[in-house]
Amino acid sequence: MANKNYKFWFCTGSQDLYGDECLAHVAEHSKKIVEYLNGTGKFDYEIVLKPTLINQATIRQTLNDANNDAECAGVITWMHTFSPAKMWILGLKEYKKPLCHLHTQFNEEIPYDSIDMDFMNENQSAHGDREYGHIVSRMGIERKIIVGHYMDEEVVDDLASWMTTAIGVVESSHIRVARVGDNMNNVAVTEGDKVEAQIKFGWEIDHFCVNDLVDYVDAVSQGDVDALVSEYYDKYDIILDGRDEAEFKQHVAVQAQQEIGIKKFLDENNYHAFVDHFGMLGGLKQLPGLAIQRLMEQGYGFGAEGDWKVAAMVRLMKIMTAGKKDAKGTSMMEDYTYNLVKGKEGILQAHMLEVCPSVADGKVAIRCCPLSMGNREDPARLIFTAKEGPGIACSLVDLGTRFRLIINAVDCKKVEKPMPELPVGTAFWTPQPNLKTGAEAWILAGGAHHTAFTYDLTVDQMVEWGAMMGIETVVIDNNTTIRDFKNELRWNSAAFVK
Repeated sequence: MANKNYKFWFCTGSQDLYGDECLAHVAEHSKKIVEYLNGTGKFDYEIVLKPTLINQATIRQTLNDANNDAECAGVITWMHTFSPAKMWILGLKEYKKPLCHLHTQFNEEIPYDSIDMDFMNENQSAHGDREYGHIVSRMGIERKIIVGHYMDEEVVDDLASWMTTAIGVVESSHIRVARVGDNMNNVAVTEGDKVEAQIKFGWEIDHFCVNDLVDYVDAVSQGDVDALVSEYYDKYDIILDGRDEAEFKQHVAVQAQQEIGIKKFLDENNYHAFVDHFGMLGGLKQLPGLAIQRLMEQGYGFGAEGDWKVAAMVRLMKIMTAGKKDAKGTSMMEDYTYNLVKGKEGILQAHMLEVCPSVADGKVAIRCCPLSMGNREDPARLIFTAKEGPGIACSLVDLGTRFRLIINAVDCKKVEKPMPELPVGTAFWTPQPNLKTGAEAWILAGGAHHTAFTYDLTVDQMVEWGAMMGIETVVIDNNTTIRDFKNELRWNSAAFVK
């Protein structure tokens, strides 16, 4: 999860019609804008000013250089003066990374007392950006458009938000998922077209026999296991539930051995996400529980029962939120059971074992309890309740002809009473706009029971990610009505047909 040294290029468009003095002003204004933006402290990544682009050759070269620069995560374009858009066609046609159109200008207010035609010709973003915007639209290129003065706080925030999405687009092509075993038998929604996923998202999804993983787990030394168990006991509360303390510790040690072995397997084979399946455990002594929870907290993606789409989406969201100040957490979740009491409606979220403790509110404890599935030892797991606050739950589903990303804004709450008999990490949320409409819309859209959940990304950021990926995206939030939602799904069926 180490942050990469990504940068965003700032490219100003102009031309030589108004002479060298005008171009000198353009360059100076661009320099001051970039210096201001970098000085706001709002960006996790540096904005790098490139020389003013005034002809087809320099535009094409610059955008191809951006493609080839591993540190460049996207390009911010601005037309200071009139930049004839035919000059941009070849460069834009060949450009492959996220694109932002910053529709701004150097001066915030019209200089009423001194404005003349020289000023008008030099400062004509309202002219130049529309010419540029026309050709980008005609070429059908997805981009983020941000409108307003560059010093406006909302503009700065929008640009910072877009950078997060752009990182998600660039990093998507690096995600590699290891499928240990296969999908759960007879389950539809965890299936999908892995070839199309690699075409659309860049994900590499490979398969391994579970005993390929067992070899790594069995090779972990006792000393390493003991050290990690000691770390567990220092960090977490221990709930014995009347079990023998030594026997309990042995079960915990199995998870420690699995955590070390799985991590080594993933790292040595360059995988960033992982799925397993309780029906295909081979030589594993327990279904990985605590081990997976800890690995998710470190930044690895995970999907249960072979759900590689969720594993990749969890990894993607963790990358997008890496280093975010005051982050509240990201995890795989599963819709389990409803509370249908009027005025208290919501969905209890959990899984058999594997909810990431990054979402935990307060203390985290270890329990070791029987599991009816898997036919193995009682697995140790971390238990906790999740934080309160707004979040988003995302489901990427394969409809056969296309992928659909479903995004539901949710409001996480505390349950009314403790649940002492439930030995898993849990969250409780009410989907927007309410449970009745939210659940109906989710089912209409074909949403899965597994989701990638986060407190730390917005609906708009994930909508923009879906748009940049060229996939259908639908949102369920406080603006959703079933009538309009049904129409949107119908229209999308026509718009996204292959």
